[in-house]
Amino acid sequence: MSLIKPFRGLRPASGHEQDVVAPPYDVLNTAEAREMAVGRPWSFLHISKPEIDLPEGTDPYDAAVYAKGAENLNNMVSKGVLIREQQAVYYVYRLIMNGHSQTGLVAVASVKDYDSNRIRKHEFTRPDKENDRVRQIDALNAQTGPVFLTYRHHAGVDELVGKAMQQDPLYDLTAADNVQHTFWVLDDQDAIDQISRYFDAMDCLYIADGHHRSAAGSRVGAMRKESNLDHSGDESSDYFLSVIFPDNQMQILDYNRMISDLNGLSGEDFLSRVKERFSVTSSGQPVKPAAPSEFGMYLDGQWYKLQLSTDRIPTDDPVGRLDVSLLANELIEPILGISDPRRDKRIDFVGGIRGLTELERRVDSGEMAVAFSLYPTRLEDLMAVADANEVMPPKSTWFEPKLADGLVSHVLD
Repeated sequence: MSLIKPFRGLRPASGHEQDVVAPPYDVLNTAEAREMAVGRPWSFLHISKPEIDLPEGTDPYDAAVYAKGAENLNNMVSKGVLIREQQAVYYVYRLIMNGHSQTGLVAVASVKDYDSNRIRKHEFTRPDKENDRVRQIDALNAQTGPVFLTYRHHAGVDELVGKAMQQDPLYDLTAADNVQHTFWVLDDQDAIDQISRYFDAMDCLYIADGHHRSAAGSRVGAMRKESNLDHSGDESSDYFLSVIFPDNQMQILDYNRMISDLNGLSGEDFLSRVKERFSVTSSGQPVKPAAPSEFGMYLDGQWYKLQLSTDRIPTDDPVGRLDVSLLANELIEPILGISDPRRDKRIDFVGGIRGLTELERRVDSGEMAVAFSLYPTRLEDLMAVADANEVMPPKSTWFEPKLADGLVSHVLD
């Protein structure tokens, strides 16, 4: 088995890509998806969020939802809106957002290498979300949501991807979120074989986003293997849909925190406690940290810059030295009394795409008592955590731009 391989993608027919393209299934709730799909009968939301085609109030985990998704997928295939590639190919996928460009390879990645941790993880999964993806893949007999992978950049891969981009693109569209999505088919067999060899020689790949989708791909692969007495080990279900980006093109935004109360402290007492652990400086402007171990804090209408002393930062602990861990271990837990950010309702998380004004708004409204801005987690830190077989704290990374749904799916033959 190869680490990655080409596949016969299921994709929009020429001219239908703008009709089909949709945001990732997990960035919209049902009401938002229902509204976005109005007047768009071929939107991929009818497949990724099929409860929008059932009565309001339908449980999104009801068996009827998965059956409706399969029905909608089959209908789009029968009407020629979605077509199957004639041969196994790679695709090149470029996203451009606010001047940032990143280009990845669309492939299917090995379940076996995921199971052996050659495709490395850095997050726990939630059973309910993982089960949902298993049921969705099994009902559709296809993987429709790609896993977002990264690798240490490779000059040979860059060269072959660049050559593919000299051809006319298959799709070039701008989605509702103003992200430009451009797709090329890479069907030259010599280039396909060379790319496969380059990846086979790599030590590992890393999951950036899509831990539930990759875990579900592994489980469906195991289910299909168990039920197939003639299983060869190289069936389509032994791979999962992926888009793989080089590490030097990835963009991680800040993932900020806010707390609803000060744990019984007055603002003055809270600030005094913070000064016991951090260097604190008032700021007349919102504080967007410029380096690791620097934090912004918004309290009572005032911004502060917090700097943690280097002697409080562990050097030999890839998880403990993350800024999200430092803030949790030095302030949020000991001062604000939040020890389980996964379950504590007093803490909320805001992706950096929303900007610092969102932190100000929610504190000024009285909904939250204090907010913290963080320096974005660095990709090399994510890789170090994954290499150590450790797990990052919740809400550590916010990747932008997001991959679109619907541009290509992986059918399980």
